[in-house]
Amino acid sequence: YYMKNILITGGAGFIGSHLAEFLLKKNYNITVFDRYNSNNDWGHLENSKFKKDIKVILGDIRDYDSTKKSLYKIDTVFHLAALIGIPYSYVSPLAYIKTNVEGTYNILEAAKENNVNQTIITSTSETYGSAKKIPMNETHPLSAQSPYAASKIAADQTSLSYHRSFGQNVKIVRPFNTYGPRQSARAVIPTIISQLLGKNKNLKLGNIKPTRDYTYVEDLCDAFYKIANSKKLVGNVTNVGTNNEISIKELSNLIMKKLNIYKKIEVSSERKRIKASEVDRLVCDNRKLLKNTKWKVKTELEDGLIKTINWVKDNREKFKDGNYNI
Repeated sequence: YYMKNILITGGAGFIGSHLAEFLLKKNYNITVFDRYNSNNDWGHLENSKFKKDIKVILGDIRDYDSTKKSLYKIDTVFHLAALIGIPYSYVSPLAYIKTNVEGTYNILEAAKENNVNQTIITSTSETYGSAKKIPMNETHPLSAQSPYAASKIAADQTSLSYHRSFGQNVKIVRPFNTYGPRQSARAVIPTIISQLLGKNKNLKLGNIKPTRDYTYVEDLCDAFYKIANSKKLVGNVTNVGTNNEISIKELSNLIMKKLNIYKKIEVSSERKRIKASEVDRLVCDNRKLLKNTKWKVKTELEDGLIKTINWVKDNREKFKDGNYNI
């Protein structure tokens, strides 16, 4: 695909900012579309050494007009803008429908109107719900165990319908859990690190039994890039993960070992998900990605954790020592 001019929605966020830098190093023209705010804050791009090379448009993915304008003369759009936290989706399901479903519709419709070459939609392994077969490939049944997951299933299905109905080049990237520098304290790895570095005596976590498959953010960016360049994956969903699982408890112990700080794990009821909503087990089957691209895991979990620990140590002011309910 001709991909010279790229738009990344949500490009000032955790994954989006890494993707913007990753693609910029490959000499693409990068435009980022992120949420309008009155102090013109560019999120994680604010301190990027590539700040001057990236064009940033602030608007709102829920608003068709600003979305359509941002896609003018764009060849490929990577759509990452979304509401992502699961706990907040219990508080405000409608916000997730507006941002994740309507926002994706706005991108698809604007891409069609602007004759964008290809649209790459970001999904999530949460669309599968708890594993019914291990490992989980792209044919695994979809099961919305949270309003967040429901909004992402709806967005994915809308995207595939645009491929089938209008012949749009749509690809869906379905990452399992991602981690790395710049991730917010909402997520489990930065939460564990910031609490271990903090003053609290115990490490407060929710359910520690669930297992997850963690991909380092740079490896995910490489997967986005390679999927974008694959002709075979049009109209397809492609999983991204390492095919390894680790429980939250094992993960906590591993981070304690890396930091050489040991605290007792305290299971906090306010951090737990409702039983029927808890996704117990997620393990990726990445064979489709490996078969259709030259992608491979470059960063092992232990190495990625060290990079993440160093980033949290350097950015302590962003963390409230892990005291997050959402």
